[in-house]
Amino acid sequence: MLTLLPSCLLALVLGSYFTWQQLAEMHGNLVGRGQLIVQQLAPLAAPALAQNYHNRLQRIANRVLDQTDIRAVSFLDSELGTIVHAGPSLNGPLPPQDPTQLTMVRDNSATHLLMPVLGYHQNLASGSNDRDDHLLGWIALEISHHNALLQGYRNLLASLLLILSVLLVSAFLALRVGRSISDPLRRIQQGVSQLRDGHLETRLPSLRSHELDELAAGINRMAEVMQHAQEEMQNSIDQATEDVRQNLETIEIQNIELDMVRREALEASRIKSEFLANMSHEIRTPLNGIIGFTNLLQKCELTPRQHDYLNTIQKSADSLLDIINEILDFSKIEAGKLVLEHTPFNLRELIQDTLTILAPAAHAKHLELVSLIYRDTPLALNGDPQRLRQVLTNLISNAIKFTNEGTIAVRAMVEDIGEEFAQLRISVHDTGIGLSQEDLNALFQAFSQADNSLTRQAGGTGLGLVISKRLIEQMGGEIGVNSVPGEGSEFWIRLSLPLDDHSEDEPPTALHGHRVALLEQHELARQSIQHQLEDCGLEVQPFAELDSLLAGVAAARQEERPVGLAVLGVTSRDTSAEELAQRIADLERLGCKCLVLCPTTEQMFYQEVLPEAQIQLQSKPAHRDKLQAALGELLTPQPTGSQTLGPLGNRAPRLLCVDDNPANLLLVQTLLGDMGAAVTVADSGHAAVEAAQRERFDLIFMDVQMPGMDGRQATRAIRQWEAGQPEQRHTPIIALTAHALANERRALLQSGMDDYMTKPINERQLAQVVHKWTRLHLRSPGAQQVHEVQPASIGHLSVLDSEEGLRLAAGKPDLAADMLSMLLASLDADRQAIHQARRDGDRAALIERVHRLHGATRYCGVPQLRAACQHSETLLKQHAPAADTALDELDAAILRLAGEAKFGA
Repeated sequence: MLTLLPSCLLALVLGSYFTWQQLAEMHGNLVGRGQLIVQQLAPLAAPALAQNYHNRLQRIANRVLDQTDIRAVSFLDSELGTIVHAGPSLNGPLPPQDPTQLTMVRDNSATHLLMPVLGYHQNLASGSNDRDDHLLGWIALEISHHNALLQGYRNLLASLLLILSVLLVSAFLALRVGRSISDPLRRIQQGVSQLRDGHLETRLPSLRSHELDELAAGINRMAEVMQHAQEEMQNSIDQATEDVRQNLETIEIQNIELDMVRREALEASRIKSEFLANMSHEIRTPLNGIIGFTNLLQKCELTPRQHDYLNTIQKSADSLLDIINEILDFSKIEAGKLVLEHTPFNLRELIQDTLTILAPAAHAKHLELVSLIYRDTPLALNGDPQRLRQVLTNLISNAIKFTNEGTIAVRAMVEDIGEEFAQLRISVHDTGIGLSQEDLNALFQAFSQADNSLTRQAGGTGLGLVISKRLIEQMGGEIGVNSVPGEGSEFWIRLSLPLDDHSEDEPPTALHGHRVALLEQHELARQSIQHQLEDCGLEVQPFAELDSLLAGVAAARQEERPVGLAVLGVTSRDTSAEELAQRIADLERLGCKCLVLCPTTEQMFYQEVLPEAQIQLQSKPAHRDKLQAALGELLTPQPTGSQTLGPLGNRAPRLLCVDDNPANLLLVQTLLGDMGAAVTVADSGHAAVEAAQRERFDLIFMDVQMPGMDGRQATRAIRQWEAGQPEQRHTPIIALTAHALANERRALLQSGMDDYMTKPINERQLAQVVHKWTRLHLRSPGAQQVHEVQPASIGHLSVLDSEEGLRLAAGKPDLAADMLSMLLASLDADRQAIHQARRDGDRAALIERVHRLHGATRYCGVPQLRAACQHSETLLKQHAPAADTALDELDAAILRLAGEAKFGA
């Protein structure tokens, strides 16, 4: 193809060019000859045309026809009329008339010429040179193209024959040359294909070409090298196969040994797990009694030294419990037996509840705890709230440990949200000692702390952050820290949690539109409380000073929408009890009801100055639900008769407590009994089943591990008995267990129990569980309140307690003396007013005078009179028949105080 294609193109181009040129030359010669003939005829025909010699003209025409390629000739007069014609008739039209020169028309078959005959042509014939343009006639000549075309076809055929001959010769030469190249190449290709297919013994022969022979020789050498390499590789493969076979035999032996070791390790892990579970129960059971009875002892009358000893015991027991919990959690994680729950929870409640629990530790160091939850953060989520609370508790506890002054802020924000999942970022920022880069590298490692010099000061096992990191990673999130030495640290959690379908409950409409004044000197705390109040539907006016708040409330009173509520965030370092009492009185005169927020460690300091401390006093940090409930109660106060003693219901809850440990049984019985419950005890599973069949209980607290019939077996027996008694309702059974390893909760629920509590337990947990399953309320856990004192026990209280008066006066002796003097000065008037109201039968006035006297006693160390006032006021509000007796005791307490004060003076 490379040879023939240029040859063919060149032959065609040259042949076509020369053929066309030859044809054009033939046509040119033909036309030139015709023009010459016509020009020669003009002088010959001019005399005949002038004298009308037709015969002469005929002879001239006949002679012209003898010329080659002349087809026809005509002589025409000046009007183009035919005078003489020779040959066939003219085929085409005459050329255009031009009396001065020759005109010509060509078509495919002939060329037509028209020549004017003028007078000067006649003069030429006679030998004269005169110019005469007189038209004598016309000569029409037709030249045939037939011979020219025939000659052109002959020339074209000759050219084609010549071109074809050249192409045939070129093709023959190209095929010969191509075959001399392609045949050796085809041999080379076949040889390479055989080598590719693995026939390395293939060799190429001589190809009778120097260049191709060199190529074949190179391929042959390559084949030899490949053949040799293949032989060596095969030998290596055979040797490696033998080595692998021997190694596989060795590995098989090692696998058998490893399998035996693995079984031994699993058995050891199982034994360790059982040991940890048993040790958990064995340690928690006596620890439960230690912590419980320590709490009970702290409520008794003890010397200061005894209180110190008990506090030390309680702190040591709590520390021991924390260490046990951390070690057991770490063991569960290491064993891969930690199972995460997937339940709905509210993020804001989880964070605020965690801060509420840790607030006393922070307030003891005068730290400010703040929660900032951004409004676009979704609150209704699904996950494991217990484990997330454990992580937050650990991070916040560490922040409290290593922060001596300043603020600990917990922030929650959303980083990304979709239709089903939300990615959250929760951070704990403190202003503590901070961490260096070396400290950061040591974090999240088991049994290590960032600063070993603080180990004795802060305590702990060093497992908290490790457990937190493992828990967050198991939830699919990540945990990290940013820190600057000397400025503080920020521990953050990034977690993606499923959204819950249930939306957050709307705040009650009773709060919507109300204006509230907010006092808080700490900027972050003020911002947090303001957001929570605004979420309740309130219009908030923030203030940083108590005087400016009072002025703002007074100014708003002149407007159409006065401020009816005030939330006061105070501390004893900034606001004394007397100043707060005076300001609250001023605000109430302006029609503004007050809610006080103070550190947990200072609640006793302020509750004496608040007329309704149970409603008006809450601890920091602020909890939105508690704020909402308290503000709603301040706006819509309950009727007087709604205040009740003991459980909020028509009866006390009837409870059955089952435990084989006498100390634990006595502890639970004492705690529940002090909170107003009717408690029955059983020391074994059989006794519990008999008691459940004998009496109807609202709730059963069941120990899990007991000799004979354990808690699970007793629960199954009770459930079987209930199934056979159609009229018997389902009795909630709550497990009391010390197990903290394995999936204990699922096993307990499968046995028929409704819920479980982990030892050690406290009053608050018991009260919450009782209310959850029975909807019956127990009295608030803690120390017995004064209004529970009966008349028979009032006499045992001191009439005048100077130490208590000094404490209530913030340690100022002059102030304590002034407050007591004011009370004594008004005693006689108050006593007369109470007598007058009793005689008149005016219960409202009587309650008012007793309440006023009760408020005055809260500022002084007069425990007997204060208890008598509170007891009398309670019975009067309840319309109780024993109110008269209480009033008599109150009158006697007034007289005793007046007498002892006069005697003391």
